[in-house]
Amino acid sequence: MFKFLSYNFNPTTYLATFSYQGSDGITFQEKIHFCKTDYPLNTELLDRALFLCFILIGTSYYKAHPSKNVGINFPLDDFQTKFFNTVYQEGLSQFAFENHLTRADLAHFSANTTEILNPIRTEDFHGILSLQSGGKDSLLTATMLQSQNPTYIYISNSDHYPSVLNEIGGELQIVRRELDREHLRETSGLNGHVPITYIVQSIALTQAIINHQSIILTSIGREGNEAHAYIDDLAVNHQWSKTWPAEQLFAEYLHKYISPDLNLGSPLRGFSELKIAELFVEECWAEYGHKFSSCNVANYRQGEDNSELGWCGDCAKCANTYLLFAPFLPATELDSLYGGTSLFLKDSLVNIFKGLLGIDGFMKPFECVGEIKELRRAYHMKSTDYPNLPFSVPESNFDYEKITAAQPFVKNLLTQLGV
Repeated sequence: MFKFLSYNFNPTTYLATFSYQGSDGITFQEKIHFCKTDYPLNTELLDRALFLCFILIGTSYYKAHPSKNVGINFPLDDFQTKFFNTVYQEGLSQFAFENHLTRADLAHFSANTTEILNPIRTEDFHGILSLQSGGKDSLLTATMLQSQNPTYIYISNSDHYPSVLNEIGGELQIVRRELDREHLRETSGLNGHVPITYIVQSIALTQAIINHQSIILTSIGREGNEAHAYIDDLAVNHQWSKTWPAEQLFAEYLHKYISPDLNLGSPLRGFSELKIAELFVEECWAEYGHKFSSCNVANYRQGEDNSELGWCGDCAKCANTYLLFAPFLPATELDSLYGGTSLFLKDSLVNIFKGLLGIDGFMKPFECVGEIKELRRAYHMKSTDYPNLPFSVPESNFDYEKITAAQPFVKNLLTQLGV
């Protein structure tokens, strides 16, 4: 049994601690260093956000020894039970696939109360807190938000953060997540992907409450709905917590249990990844084209210095980015990000491109990448100065300019921004 032991927030140091125990008896404690402000703490509201953090962060330690049974001495009603079951099953689908587990092997929370908490009104909260990573999506959002005087938040697991974030204007808050790597190394358990977007959203939500801000923005386009595979009725999806249904579910939890006056979502939700690339070239490339990165290998490994962002040129994220920008940039300009090399000519990337483009039965890589039909469209839109891949790519009628659904508050925000 995996146990959720306790969580605590120190109002003097703004340090939050979250404690868990694996089925092997090893105890884990994660620490998060939030940013102090001059606003008074709304302790009840803060506690509800911290509880959400507590359960979502638990996925990072639960995965070591996954169990159907979980021990939690905190009240859960029916909706919360369904919500956390969804997170620990669909959000851990890639982990299950790679470790030969099924939905039945994953956590099953049980309701233990019929008493439903009423949300807390926060009509005096105002302003925007926007998550930043130094990637194309969040830098595009920052460019769109220049007239709104937002605060930016970067969640780090080291003492470093991308220096490009010093150039976007507005206050920058660095929240440090201190994972319990020592005890994770001690366990002989499993490893794998967790629903990281939900985790960072819950942390940003908590900081927004500390800041008395009412809008929390991510930078997620129309992505993530395409499954990599299936385990019986469980869709295997690396990006589950980035999907539109996941955003809606998170917003529903937020309004039911925390506050109806707080909103969390993405102003890019209605745009395809290909459209976001086009907008980035139009609005941001001159400023950030040689400062941003979407490469996890080069920049986002735990504890490493990512002050200056770069590209490895050998991973699925690099290949995905190359496809998305090829229609909108000259080959020499895009190649300059990768040491002057065309990624279409790299033998080491052929099978990765086949996976991205759905060729010869290769599985789409477990990464945050575009849908197959979208990337096929990108490939056939590429400028004529790009070489061809050494295999045939089917045509696609993917409508990359189509605008799809987003939350009502996002539509209002985009209207204010003139988008």
